[in-house]
Amino acid sequence: MTLLLISIIVLALIFDYINGFHDAANSIATIVSTKVLTPFQAVLWAAFFNFVAYFIAVYLIGDFGIAKTVSKTVYTDFITLEVIFAGVIAAISWNLLTWWFGIPSSSSHTLIGGFAGAAIMASGFGAVQVPVILKVASFIFLAPFVGMIMAFLLSVLVMNICKRANPHKAEWWFKRLQLASSALFSIGHGLNDSQKVMGIMAAAMIVEYNMDPNMSIVEILPTWAPFACFFMISLGTMSGGWKIVKTMGTRITKVTPFEGMVAETAGALTLYLTEYLKIPVSTTHTITGAIIGVGATKRLSAVRWGVTRNLLVAWILTIPVSGLLAAGIYLVVKIFV
Repeated sequence: MTLLLISIIVLALIFDYINGFHDAANSIATIVSTKVLTPFQAVLWAAFFNFVAYFIAVYLIGDFGIAKTVSKTVYTDFITLEVIFAGVIAAISWNLLTWWFGIPSSSSHTLIGGFAGAAIMASGFGAVQVPVILKVASFIFLAPFVGMIMAFLLSVLVMNICKRANPHKAEWWFKRLQLASSALFSIGHGLNDSQKVMGIMAAAMIVEYNMDPNMSIVEILPTWAPFACFFMISLGTMSGGWKIVKTMGTRITKVTPFEGMVAETAGALTLYLTEYLKIPVSTTHTITGAIIGVGATKRLSAVRWGVTRNLLVAWILTIPVSGLLAAGIYLVVKIFV
Protein backbone atom coordinates (compact mmCIF):
# COMPACT_ATOMS: atom_id res chain seq x y z
CA MET A 1 0.00 0.00 0.00
CA THR A 2 1.60 3.27 -1.16
CA LEU A 3 1.88 6.43 0.90
CA LEU A 4 -0.55 8.23 -1.42
CA LEU A 5 -3.18 5.50 -1.04
CA ILE A 6 -2.79 5.59 2.75
CA SER A 7 -3.16 9.38 2.63
CA ILE A 8 -6.36 9.06 0.60
CA ILE A 9 -7.85 6.55 3.06
CA VAL A 10 -6.98 8.74 6.03
CA LEU A 11 -8.38 11.86 4.32
CA ALA A 12 -11.52 9.96 3.30
CA LEU A 13 -12.13 8.97 6.92
CA ILE A 14 -11.50 12.58 8.01
CA PHE A 15 -14.08 13.67 5.42
CA ASP A 16 -16.46 11.06 6.83
CA TYR A 17 -15.97 12.50 10.33
CA ILE A 18 -16.59 16.04 9.03
CA ASN A 19 -19.64 14.77 7.16
CA GLY A 20 -21.09 13.48 10.44
CA PHE A 21 -20.14 16.71 12.20
CA HIS A 22 -21.58 18.78 9.35
CA ASP A 23 -24.78 16.74 8.98
CA ALA A 24 -25.55 16.07 12.65
CA ALA A 25 -28.11 18.86 12.38
CA ASN A 26 -30.14 16.83 9.89
CA SER A 27 -30.99 14.22 12.50
CA ILE A 28 -31.17 16.35 15.64
CA ALA A 29 -32.24 19.88 14.65
CA THR A 30 -35.97 19.33 15.10
CA ILE A 31 -35.63 17.13 18.18
CA VAL A 32 -33.47 19.80 19.85
CA SER A 33 -35.60 22.77 18.78
CA THR A 34 -38.72 21.07 20.21
CA LYS A 35 -36.81 20.29 23.44
CA VAL A 36 -37.53 16.56 23.27
CA LEU A 37 -33.84 15.92 24.00
CA THR A 38 -30.98 18.12 25.13
CA PRO A 39 -28.31 18.76 22.47
CA PHE A 40 -25.93 16.29 24.14
CA GLN A 41 -28.58 13.57 24.40
CA ALA A 42 -29.62 14.20 20.80
CA VAL A 43 -26.14 13.76 19.30
CA LEU A 44 -25.63 10.54 21.26
CA TRP A 45 -29.01 9.27 20.04
CA ALA A 46 -28.27 10.14 16.40
CA ALA A 47 -24.70 8.77 16.52
CA PHE A 48 -25.90 5.44 17.92
CA PHE A 49 -28.37 4.94 15.07
CA ASN A 50 -25.81 6.12 12.50
CA PHE A 51 -23.75 3.12 13.58
CA VAL A 52 -26.75 0.76 13.75
CA ALA A 53 -26.99 1.41 9.99
CA TYR A 54 -23.72 -0.51 9.53
CA PHE A 55 -25.31 -3.76 10.74
CA ILE A 56 -28.38 -3.16 8.58
CA ALA A 57 -26.19 -2.61 5.50
CA VAL A 58 -23.98 -5.64 6.14
CA TYR A 59 -26.47 -8.19 7.47
CA LEU A 60 -29.79 -7.17 5.92
CA ILE A 61 -28.98 -5.39 2.64
CA GLY A 62 -25.71 -7.22 2.00
CA ASP A 63 -24.16 -4.70 -0.38
CA PHE A 64 -23.32 -1.01 -0.77
CA GLY A 65 -25.09 0.18 -3.92
CA ILE A 66 -24.62 3.90 -3.26
CA ALA A 67 -20.87 3.38 -2.86
CA LYS A 68 -20.84 1.68 -6.26
CA THR A 69 -22.58 4.66 -7.86
CA VAL A 70 -20.04 7.10 -6.39
CA SER A 71 -17.11 4.97 -7.57
CA LYS A 72 -18.46 5.20 -11.14
CA THR A 73 -18.47 9.01 -11.26
CA VAL A 74 -15.26 8.89 -13.32
CA TYR A 75 -14.39 6.26 -15.93
CA THR A 76 -11.90 3.79 -14.48
CA ASP A 77 -9.32 4.47 -17.21
CA PHE A 78 -9.08 8.10 -16.09
CA ILE A 79 -8.97 7.55 -12.33
CA THR A 80 -5.61 8.13 -10.65
CA LEU A 81 -4.69 8.42 -7.00
CA GLU A 82 -3.79 12.08 -7.61
CA VAL A 83 -7.31 12.75 -8.94
CA ILE A 84 -8.90 11.12 -5.91
CA PHE A 85 -6.55 12.90 -3.50
CA ALA A 86 -7.38 16.32 -4.98
CA GLY A 87 -11.11 15.56 -4.96
CA VAL A 88 -11.15 14.60 -1.28
CA ILE A 89 -9.12 17.67 -0.26
CA ALA A 90 -11.57 19.91 -2.15
CA ALA A 91 -14.57 18.19 -0.54
CA ILE A 92 -13.13 18.64 2.95
CA SER A 93 -12.41 22.32 2.26
CA TRP A 94 -15.94 23.08 1.00
CA ASN A 95 -17.57 21.19 3.88
CA LEU A 96 -15.58 23.14 6.46
CA LEU A 97 -16.30 26.45 4.72
CA THR A 98 -20.07 25.87 4.59
CA TRP A 99 -20.07 24.67 8.20
CA TRP A 100 -18.29 27.86 9.26
CA PHE A 101 -21.04 29.97 7.70
CA GLY A 102 -23.83 27.71 9.01
CA ILE A 103 -24.94 26.63 5.52
CA PRO A 104 -26.43 23.10 5.39
CA SER A 105 -24.82 22.08 2.10
CA SER A 106 -24.53 18.60 0.62
CA SER A 107 -21.55 16.42 1.49
CA SER A 108 -22.64 14.05 -1.29
CA HIS A 109 -22.44 16.63 -4.03
CA THR A 110 -19.26 18.09 -2.57
CA LEU A 111 -17.48 14.75 -2.85
CA ILE A 112 -18.79 13.96 -6.32
CA GLY A 113 -18.07 17.49 -7.56
CA GLY A 114 -14.51 17.29 -6.24
CA PHE A 115 -13.90 13.87 -7.76
CA ALA A 116 -15.26 14.94 -11.15
CA GLY A 117 -13.51 18.32 -11.16
CA ALA A 118 -10.07 16.83 -10.57
CA ALA A 119 -10.68 14.19 -13.27
CA ILE A 120 -11.75 16.83 -15.79
CA MET A 121 -8.63 18.88 -15.08
CA ALA A 122 -6.49 15.76 -15.54
CA SER A 123 -8.09 14.27 -18.65
CA GLY A 124 -10.86 16.51 -19.97
CA PHE A 125 -14.64 16.20 -19.86
CA GLY A 126 -14.51 12.75 -21.42
CA ALA A 127 -13.20 11.39 -18.13
CA VAL A 128 -16.49 11.70 -16.27
CA GLN A 129 -19.61 9.59 -16.63
CA VAL A 130 -22.05 12.37 -17.44
CA PRO A 131 -25.23 10.25 -16.94
CA VAL A 132 -24.12 9.38 -13.38
CA ILE A 133 -23.36 13.01 -12.54
CA LEU A 134 -26.62 14.25 -14.07
CA LYS A 135 -28.60 11.66 -12.12
CA VAL A 136 -26.94 12.68 -8.86
CA ALA A 137 -27.21 16.41 -9.65
CA SER A 138 -30.93 16.09 -10.45
CA PHE A 139 -31.53 15.07 -6.85
CA ILE A 140 -30.39 18.52 -5.72
CA PHE A 141 -33.98 19.39 -6.67
CA LEU A 142 -35.72 16.00 -6.49
CA ALA A 143 -34.62 15.02 -2.96
CA PRO A 144 -36.04 18.13 -1.22
CA PHE A 145 -39.11 18.04 -3.49
CA VAL A 146 -39.86 14.39 -2.63
CA GLY A 147 -39.21 15.11 1.06
CA MET A 148 -41.52 18.13 0.90
CA ILE A 149 -44.37 16.24 -0.79
CA MET A 150 -44.05 13.29 1.60
CA ALA A 151 -44.04 15.60 4.61
CA PHE A 152 -47.03 17.56 3.33
CA LEU A 153 -49.10 14.43 2.69
CA LEU A 154 -48.05 12.81 5.96
CA SER A 155 -48.92 16.02 7.84
CA VAL A 156 -52.41 16.10 6.35
CA LEU A 157 -52.92 12.39 7.11
CA VAL A 158 -51.79 12.63 10.74
CA MET A 159 -53.79 15.83 11.35
CA ASN A 160 -56.94 14.13 10.12
CA ILE A 161 -56.30 11.05 12.25
CA CYS A 162 -55.67 13.14 15.36
CA LYS A 163 -58.20 15.94 14.83
CA ARG A 164 -60.31 14.82 17.82
CA ALA A 165 -57.36 14.06 20.11
CA ASN A 166 -56.69 16.02 23.28
CA PRO A 167 -54.00 18.59 22.30
CA HIS A 168 -51.87 18.06 25.42
CA LYS A 169 -52.03 14.27 25.14
CA ALA A 170 -51.29 14.42 21.40
CA GLU A 171 -48.22 16.60 21.98
CA TRP A 172 -46.97 14.13 24.61
CA TRP A 173 -47.24 11.33 22.06
CA PHE A 174 -45.61 13.33 19.29
CA LYS A 175 -42.62 14.05 21.52
CA ARG A 176 -42.19 10.32 22.12
CA LEU A 177 -42.67 9.55 18.45
CA GLN A 178 -39.96 12.07 17.60
CA LEU A 179 -37.46 9.73 19.25
CA ALA A 180 -38.48 7.00 16.78
CA SER A 181 -38.56 9.33 13.75
CA SER A 182 -35.13 10.77 14.62
CA ALA A 183 -33.76 7.23 14.93
CA LEU A 184 -35.21 6.28 11.53
CA PHE A 185 -33.68 9.35 9.92
CA SER A 186 -30.30 8.74 11.58
CA ILE A 187 -30.26 5.19 10.18
CA GLY A 188 -30.99 6.60 6.73
CA HIS A 189 -28.22 9.17 7.18
CA GLY A 190 -25.73 6.46 8.14
CA LEU A 191 -26.74 4.20 5.24
CA ASN A 192 -26.54 6.98 2.68
CA ASP A 193 -23.59 9.12 3.71
CA SER A 194 -21.15 6.46 4.93
CA GLN A 195 -21.26 4.78 1.54
CA LYS A 196 -20.10 7.87 -0.33
CA VAL A 197 -16.67 7.67 1.27
CA MET A 198 -16.62 3.93 0.66
CA GLY A 199 -17.12 4.65 -3.05
CA ILE A 200 -14.05 6.91 -3.08
CA MET A 201 -12.02 4.28 -1.20
CA ALA A 202 -13.15 1.62 -3.68
CA ALA A 203 -12.09 3.77 -6.64
CA ALA A 204 -8.64 4.16 -5.06
CA MET A 205 -8.35 0.40 -4.43
CA ILE A 206 -9.36 -0.41 -8.01
CA VAL A 207 -6.61 1.85 -9.37
CA GLU A 208 -3.91 0.80 -6.91
CA TYR A 209 -4.42 -2.95 -7.27
CA ASN A 210 -5.75 -3.06 -10.85
CA MET A 211 -9.02 -4.64 -9.73
CA ASP A 212 -12.09 -5.33 -11.84
CA PRO A 213 -14.37 -2.28 -11.47
CA ASN A 214 -17.42 -4.51 -11.95
CA MET A 215 -16.73 -6.31 -8.68
CA SER A 216 -19.05 -5.53 -5.77
CA ILE A 217 -17.93 -3.06 -3.11
CA VAL A 218 -17.86 -5.92 -0.59
CA GLU A 219 -15.28 -7.70 -2.77
CA ILE A 220 -13.20 -4.56 -3.45
CA LEU A 221 -12.88 -3.17 0.07
CA PRO A 222 -11.25 -4.94 3.03
CA THR A 223 -13.69 -5.82 5.80
CA TRP A 224 -12.44 -3.06 8.11
CA ALA A 225 -13.23 -0.27 5.62
CA PRO A 226 -17.07 -0.24 5.88
CA PHE A 227 -16.83 -0.54 9.67
CA ALA A 228 -14.40 2.39 9.80
CA CYS A 229 -16.64 4.55 7.58
CA PHE A 230 -19.75 4.00 9.68
CA PHE A 231 -17.77 4.47 12.89
CA MET A 232 -16.24 7.76 11.76
CA ILE A 233 -19.54 9.28 10.64
CA SER A 234 -21.03 8.29 14.01
CA LEU A 235 -18.09 9.90 15.81
CA GLY A 236 -18.57 13.05 13.74
CA THR A 237 -22.27 13.16 14.58
CA MET A 238 -21.42 13.01 18.28
CA SER A 239 -19.37 16.18 17.82
CA GLY A 240 -22.42 18.08 16.55
CA GLY A 241 -22.64 21.04 14.20
CA TRP A 242 -24.46 23.66 16.18
CA LYS A 243 -24.37 26.49 13.63
CA ILE A 244 -26.31 24.34 11.18
CA VAL A 245 -28.66 23.08 13.90
CA LYS A 246 -29.79 26.69 14.36
CA THR A 247 -30.49 27.10 10.63
CA MET A 248 -32.33 23.80 10.29
CA GLY A 249 -34.24 23.91 13.58
CA THR A 250 -35.40 27.52 13.77
CA ARG A 251 -34.67 29.64 10.70
CA ILE A 252 -36.65 27.75 8.01
CA THR A 253 -39.93 27.55 9.97
CA LYS A 254 -41.01 27.18 13.58
CA VAL A 255 -41.14 23.46 14.37
CA THR A 256 -43.47 21.75 16.87
CA PRO A 257 -43.13 18.11 18.07
CA PHE A 258 -45.83 17.08 15.56
CA GLU A 259 -44.01 18.80 12.71
CA GLY A 260 -40.62 17.49 13.82
CA MET A 261 -41.93 13.92 13.88
CA VAL A 262 -43.51 14.26 10.43
CA ALA A 263 -40.44 15.94 8.88
CA GLU A 264 -38.05 13.28 10.18
CA THR A 265 -40.33 10.42 9.11
CA ALA A 266 -40.78 11.87 5.63
CA GLY A 267 -37.03 12.47 5.36
CA ALA A 268 -36.29 8.91 6.46
CA LEU A 269 -38.71 7.43 3.90
CA THR A 270 -37.06 9.50 1.16
CA LEU A 271 -33.60 8.26 2.18
CA TYR A 272 -34.76 4.63 2.21
CA LEU A 273 -36.21 5.09 -1.28
CA THR A 274 -32.93 6.48 -2.64
CA GLU A 275 -30.99 3.70 -0.88
CA TYR A 276 -33.15 1.21 -2.78
CA LEU A 277 -32.48 3.10 -6.04
CA LYS A 278 -28.72 3.27 -5.24
CA ILE A 279 -28.65 7.06 -5.66
CA PRO A 280 -26.42 9.14 -3.36
CA VAL A 281 -28.56 12.05 -2.18
CA SER A 282 -28.08 14.80 0.33
CA THR A 283 -29.62 14.13 3.72
CA THR A 284 -29.46 17.90 4.17
CA HIS A 285 -31.60 18.55 1.09
CA THR A 286 -34.02 15.81 2.09
CA ILE A 287 -34.74 17.03 5.63
CA THR A 288 -34.85 20.67 4.50
CA GLY A 289 -37.54 19.81 1.97
CA ALA A 290 -39.46 17.88 4.63
CA ILE A 291 -39.30 20.81 7.06
CA ILE A 292 -40.61 23.10 4.32
CA GLY A 293 -43.40 20.60 3.63
CA VAL A 294 -44.65 20.59 7.22
CA GLY A 295 -44.35 24.38 7.40
CA ALA A 296 -46.43 24.74 4.23
CA THR A 297 -49.34 22.77 5.74
CA LYS A 298 -49.95 25.70 8.12
CA ARG A 299 -49.63 28.37 5.45
CA LEU A 300 -47.04 29.17 2.81
CA SER A 301 -46.01 32.30 4.69
CA ALA A 302 -44.94 30.11 7.66
CA VAL A 303 -41.86 29.14 5.63
CA ARG A 304 -39.07 31.71 5.56
CA TRP A 305 -38.59 31.61 1.81
CA GLY A 306 -35.65 34.04 1.90
CA VAL A 307 -33.63 31.54 3.97
CA THR A 308 -34.78 28.71 1.70
CA ARG A 309 -33.70 30.62 -1.42
CA ASN A 310 -30.24 31.19 0.02
CA LEU A 311 -29.93 27.48 0.81
CA LEU A 312 -30.95 26.55 -2.73
CA VAL A 313 -28.29 28.83 -4.20
CA ALA A 314 -25.63 27.20 -2.00
CA TRP A 315 -26.82 23.73 -3.07
CA ILE A 316 -26.64 24.58 -6.79
CA LEU A 317 -23.14 26.02 -6.39
CA THR A 318 -21.78 23.00 -4.48
CA ILE A 319 -20.88 20.74 -7.44
CA PRO A 320 -19.30 23.40 -9.70
CA VAL A 321 -17.44 25.16 -6.85
CA SER A 322 -16.14 21.85 -5.49
CA GLY A 323 -15.12 20.87 -9.02
CA LEU A 324 -13.22 24.11 -9.62
CA LEU A 325 -11.55 23.85 -6.22
CA ALA A 326 -10.50 20.26 -6.93
CA ALA A 327 -9.17 21.24 -10.36
CA GLY A 328 -6.90 23.85 -8.78
CA ILE A 329 -5.75 21.47 -6.06
CA TYR A 330 -5.00 18.81 -8.70
CA LEU A 331 -2.61 21.22 -10.49
CA VAL A 332 -0.78 21.85 -7.22
CA VAL A 333 -0.65 18.12 -6.39
CA LYS A 334 0.90 17.31 -9.77
CA ILE A 335 3.77 19.69 -9.02
CA PHE A 336 4.78 17.73 -5.93
CA VAL A 337 3.69 14.15 -6.75
